[in-house]
Amino acid sequence: MDLKETPVDSVLSYDGNFLKVRKDHARMPDGSIKSREYINHPGAVAILAMLDNGKLLMERQFRYAPQREFIEIPAGKIDHGEDILITAQRELLEETGYVASEWQHLSTAWPCIGYADERLEYFLARGLTYKERKLDDGEFLEVFELDLNEAIDWVRQGRINDSKTIVGLFWLEKTIKGWSA
Repeated sequence: MDLKETPVDSVLSYDGNFLKVRKDHARMPDGSIKSREYINHPGAVAILAMLDNGKLLMERQFRYAPQREFIEIPAGKIDHGEDILITAQRELLEETGYVASEWQHLSTAWPCIGYADERLEYFLARGLTYKERKLDDGEFLEVFELDLNEAIDWVRQGRINDSKTIVGLFWLEKTIKGWSA
């Protein structure tokens, strides 16, 4: 059975600096036409930055939409046309001040498939050296070190509840234990 939904027309409902909202009409597999609303997102990278002492670089950051602080792994959006590894390197330096000599792509995940085309590219970064942090204008966050086992415990306790961070931590846990993508 062919499950593809084919766009018939598309209207840009909102054109923001970062996100775009579209409303399409699509032909369903049975031939009917249905409305589809979704967010265009440029995609993002998420970095599991492991220090030589085995601890991870984590961030505490206030997120405006849910109006609360979250514990997260370093991450950031992919600029138009930018290679994902370059994005990961840029974001790690900007947010934490570290550069890495070893990079491994772990996985790609699609966090919001019901209403957005956002994808997350996960990287493991090792061989870290501190340079200088260069936060974006209007970006405020605290960087700290956390052991992976403790981070997994924080997920169980609900202290870490950001989905990109949970997925990243579980990927890292599997990678370290020898399970590969």
